[in-house]
Amino acid sequence: MLNQTTLAIAGFAMVLSFMYLIISKRMSAMNALILVPIVFATSIGFYDERLGAMMMAGVEKVAPTGIMICFAILFFGTMIDAGLFDPVINKILKLVHGDPMKVCVGTALLASFISIDGDGSTTYLVTCSAMLGVHHRLGINPIILPALAVLENSVMNIVLWGGPTSRVLASLNVESSSVFIPMIPCMAVGTLFVCFLGYYWGLKERARLGVIDYIHEEDYIVTAEDIAAEKLKRPKNIWINFALTITLLVGLVIEILPLPVLFIIGTALALLINYRNEEQQARICANGMNAMPVVAMVFSAGIFMGILSGTKMIDAMSSMIIAAVPKMLVPHFALVTALVSLPCTFFMTNDAFYFGILPILAKAAAVYGIPAEEMGRAALIGQGAHLLSPLVPSTYLLVGLSKIHFGDLQRFALLPAICISFLWLITSVALGHIHI
Repeated sequence: MLNQTTLAIAGFAMVLSFMYLIISKRMSAMNALILVPIVFATSIGFYDERLGAMMMAGVEKVAPTGIMICFAILFFGTMIDAGLFDPVINKILKLVHGDPMKVCVGTALLASFISIDGDGSTTYLVTCSAMLGVHHRLGINPIILPALAVLENSVMNIVLWGGPTSRVLASLNVESSSVFIPMIPCMAVGTLFVCFLGYYWGLKERARLGVIDYIHEEDYIVTAEDIAAEKLKRPKNIWINFALTITLLVGLVIEILPLPVLFIIGTALALLINYRNEEQQARICANGMNAMPVVAMVFSAGIFMGILSGTKMIDAMSSMIIAAVPKMLVPHFALVTALVSLPCTFFMTNDAFYFGILPILAKAAAVYGIPAEEMGRAALIGQGAHLLSPLVPSTYLLVGLSKIHFGDLQRFALLPAICISFLWLITSVALGHIHI
């Protein structure tokens, strides 16, 4: 039987190895989540049938989360394809007209609607396609559009089926509603703040540029992708699609059925209502490209967490951390986690923080009665600034579409992004979702 110190050292070495391999890009996160724990487990004597049992136990725990994320992405992808949000987009474009302030606020609102599917690339493609020509025509500072897009996507990135929240659920094995629903007020506050920024920056641009009375149709960028997407629209189905989406979201909040089941049923109905059999398969394949990387990561995390827990390494690691934490900080563990998450998720990947560090912090906090759900919510606070990290691939797409430099975007948007995280923290503390 291995002693606690040996298990703790092996656990910390495993986590550090995992973090080094993915941060240095010597391994993909999925491969590291699967292979690193296997190597460490076998090296300390877990090479018999116990190893397989640990891995399967981990996979079984994250299976509901993986299923829910898969079908949530398919559902919202199908609704975007069918044009559910098009009337909102078109209304925004008509309302903004030639006023720089309205254009900036409209850009923020548009990004908030598109970001609901949890995919940054989709948000940037749609927002830039719809609004880039308008911004250029009016002569608005070219940094404002990408700044509003990345800030609003940061807010909406913590939706239940988005990457950060799915990682929290997978690493802590907690109920999805207990983490996500308390974060909804934070998302509302964050969206209001981004709209305020659009209003403030827009007023400055209006003072500098004035208001142009008319924008020509040719000022809107139309791409081959837009033409292909138009063929997928189902404007006649908009009300039934709206009713289905509202029903699903209400069912999600009141938990009328388990969340994975809700999204499975919702996806089946969405595809049945909008597309024929052969078209359904094409939509599943197209939207599945967004779903599969996240789902694969969740099941890979099940292997990692199954071994970390099954070998008792995580227990030994948390005991060592508890012994090292100053007593005065113990009651504030969730607050400390929230503050630490801001620099950690900026300077390292989400995988490294949520799979490598968060489970250890949560295990240590549990000794003092701090629930894992609260630690999960605290760990999401830092996401306000995460998308401005140079480690996020989709942000490079945004700067490419906007034809700006990454460093310029960071300088312009980093302080507002940090403000989003602190607004989230204040909101969560005020509502009692994070205790100080």
